Amino acid sequence: MDLDVMLGDLAVLVECESFSADHRAVARSAGVVGEFGERLLGVAAETVVIEGVSHLRWSFGEPRVLLLGHHDTVWPMGTLGRIPWSVVDGVARGPGVFDMKAGLVQMFHALAGLSSLEGVCVLVTGDEELGSPTSRGLIEESARGCAAAFVMEASADGGALKIARKGTSNYELVVHGRSSHAGLDPGKGLNAGVELAHQVLALDGLAARVNGANPARTGRPGELGPVTVTPTLSSAGTTTNTVPAQARVAVDVRVPTVAAQHRVDELIRALTPRIAGTRLEVLGGPNRPPLEPDSSAELFALAQRVAADLSLGPLEGAGVGGASDGNFTAGVGCPTLDGLGAVGGGAHAEGEHVIVAEMPGRAALLRGLIEAVRA
Repeated sequence: MDLDVMLGDLAVLVECESFSADHRAVARSAGVVGEFGERLLGVAAETVVIEGVSHLRWSFGEPRVLLLGHHDTVWPMGTLGRIPWSVVDGVARGPGVFDMKAGLVQMFHALAGLSSLEGVCVLVTGDEELGSPTSRGLIEESARGCAAAFVMEASADGGALKIARKGTSNYELVVHGRSSHAGLDPGKGLNAGVELAHQVLALDGLAARVNGANPARTGRPGELGPVTVTPTLSSAGTTTNTVPAQARVAVDVRVPTVAAQHRVDELIRALTPRIAGTRLEVLGGPNRPPLEPDSSAELFALAQRVAADLSLGPLEGAGVGGASDGNFTAGVGCPTLDGLGAVGGGAHAEGEHVIVAEMPGRAALLRGLIEAVRA
């Protein structure tokens, strides 16, 4: 594979900013990705627009292998002016370069080298960074019945493949109280902010109730660690001299198993007020099921064999706390291997970067995996 050509393609993708919340920008990016796909695969994409979000899909016969990626990024429009595209000393930088535009370039170049695309489905979504609210159905539909899903998200540290991911749940707990004048009639109010404080402490203790005395071990490949329940963004009240009538807190939940995800959901919905007269409302719930190690075990072993045949060096596997669209493919029973994209680091951070010398090898690994699954 020609690294210079790959880098030229990557530059075009990075310089087309695609902030998830900007549907026009995502549509422009879909156009650029579609052009790459048509050039390298010889077929125009099916463009699927759902609630203003642009997704792309290519299908070649009866699908056996799903290649999954996204073209949206977390970076607001204009970030390119502050963090421009560059390649210095073998390191590429720019918004979205690692998560996950380099992975898309590797994917298309891997496919271009196949003698046939029969049995391959490619899906590139436009809202992964938002939790895939419009693309989840497409992902699950495309994955059902496939023998493998290869997810082009960036690698874990050191180029490790992601062989397990925690599932995620997102909640908002809303407290309803009653307002009153904080100076004249404080006792007539029901302080939602104080009730929220009680609930934040209760939420903070839920993980220990699920994990018990023996939380999941960590340190071995694929182990995901314990359940975490983290209260995050919170607010209460309207003015400084009014007893708050409403307060709310967002809650981030990460779980290693489906059973743990269900248990946390039960506990959150069972929370009760401490202040008489206040009322709790729970919004949200489970978003992505966990990608458990069993979903990737056979494909990871296959990847290790392919890497050895290509003299790419030993492949490591890692379990990670972050979720991806691979959680959805695993959730519908499709064997899934994640982290096949770029080698580098700094996802969602100022130091986002890609080690460019690794790109041809990662593309070759993907090509070998596709050939092996279709054999």
